[in-house]
Amino acid sequence: MTPIIPENERSDKPLDTADLIYHPDMIRANEWVLNEYEAPHRDVCIFVPCSKKKPYHESPSHKIFDRLIFSILKPEDVHIVVFGTCGVTPRELDTEYPFMDYQFIMGKCSVATVKRDFIKMESERLATYLEKTRDNYKHRIAYCIGDFRKAMEKALEMTDVEVVLVPKEETIQENLQLDKKFVYGSLNQKKYLKDFSDAISSVKGGSVPEIDVTDENNTEDDDWFRF
Repeated sequence: MTPIIPENERSDKPLDTADLIYHPDMIRANEWVLNEYEAPHRDVCIFVPCSKKKPYHESPSHKIFDRLIFSILKPEDVHIVVFGTCGVTPRELDTEYPFMDYQFIMGKCSVATVKRDFIKMESERLATYLEKTRDNYKHRIAYCIGDFRKAMEKALEMTDVEVVLVPKEETIQENLQLDKKFVYGSLNQKKYLKDFSDAISSVKGGSVPEIDVTDENNTEDDDWFRF
């Protein structure tokens, strides 16, 4: 595959600061996804958050997500799309620059203007992707909390494309960790994963399998939750 951004056209600006969302290469890569990328036709599109470890598909959190997803659905029936700090990234592109190269973690950001701009920019990108792929998927599920969820919720206000959001709001409220800076905790909590499993099983139909998942305390992607 031809690189999204050829090496000789890449910016020399760093990819590890709060200015990441304004980085010219991140903007350009996301514009390519939204304007030129051709999404596959699949029964289910599952949106999952980006991870600290790159590439995403090799991260501890994504391995947990995959174990759950593919215990219920066949790989050929699913398209996984990553979103969040990276913008909107079909996961088969996760070894591409700049998706493989940035280090900034939006979840740790405390700059109000950056968080505000992120939610606005990300919601617009998500809405564009949902419209672009309206006829590509039969079902859509988004597994997200915090600012990523806010961005997805705002995206859904811009389009009539249906996306099932999990964990359920009541599950989130029941599991708030008020002693933490990030009160929602890790997406690898078993109660959150149960909602995820239920949503996927509902799409397929049939009973919910028992999922063997790693305890959330053992995933290095979630170090930033430990405040």
